[in-house]
Amino acid sequence: MAPVVNSGFISVSYFILLSGFVLGYNYNERARNGELDKVRFWKARFTRIYPIYLLSVLLSINQLPNEWGSHTHGMYWAGVVLTPLLLQGWIPAIATFMNTPAWTMSAEAFYYFIFPWLARMKKPTSMAPYLWKMALVWGLGILPGALYMYFKPDGIAHPDRFSYGIWLWALKYTPYAHVASFLFGVMLANLNAMIDRTAHFRLWLGVGGFAGIYGLLWLGSEVPYALIHDGLLMPLFGCIVLGLAGENALSHALGVRPLVFVGEASYCLYLLHFNMWNMIHGSHVLNHLGLARFDPWISYVMLIGMALLALHYIEKPAQRWLRGMMHATNSTLTPH
Repeated sequence: MAPVVNSGFISVSYFILLSGFVLGYNYNERARNGELDKVRFWKARFTRIYPIYLLSVLLSINQLPNEWGSHTHGMYWAGVVLTPLLLQGWIPAIATFMNTPAWTMSAEAFYYFIFPWLARMKKPTSMAPYLWKMALVWGLGILPGALYMYFKPDGIAHPDRFSYGIWLWALKYTPYAHVASFLFGVMLANLNAMIDRTAHFRLWLGVGGFAGIYGLLWLGSEVPYALIHDGLLMPLFGCIVLGLAGENALSHALGVRPLVFVGEASYCLYLLHFNMWNMIHGSHVLNHLGLARFDPWISYVMLIGMALLALHYIEKPAQRWLRGMMHATNSTLTPH
């Protein structure tokens, strides 16, 4: 199980693909019909991601002394300026500035910007040609990792998740390296619309996707890190999404109320887990309460609880306030 447990980083690639799918599922048809108001859409996405993102930045201020010692002065101040603006991901050296997971939101902000144009792609009428187009996008997604393996620009023969190199960081943390995954998700929404929700093979797609990912992760280092980090798993992620988007035993099993309840806080959990983990262990609260022997499991429970609190007492209230102030409650154009 160790290779599987140590490959949690692939969830970020799934998150990016799923983000494209969810947006495509909700907006593709409206965009094609000219009914998507781009400015309102961008405002709505800003109100969705920025409150918790800003909280993560504020909670990471104590990391600034460490960043000062890790970068040139120019890069340090670039990180200070660009991180609150969701732009740090464009410079590999500071992509993980202050809060490592926050690079993803730098990428997502860019994908939200280009989405209104991606969503206007022609609606597919035949499945086979469309699958070939998706295969092309998959190939483009694999290309950066394949080029990295071939040229070895950092001089690393066998990179893994602990390796450091400026080109490897560009591959891992920059928006342009993951745009194919987002586009694949947007296209997957169109494919999903062509498949009946009750189709029995959705179940097998989902099960096959999970099994395929488990098999690849079980192989561990035999699968090149530069490929599996992003790109390689796109079709398997797509199978999982199509399976869970249908009416079947798999979607029902993973759609039970407790999982959905916790799942709503997944964004808070992802973006704040680094900060909250440091808070828990930096304060030694587990030692004071005599609970250290239950770590790390007790920490995981606490992280989920703190994420739920952030969702209901920070993210949702701030989102409602911002949407009212910015008039971002509807992304659909109203007829004149």
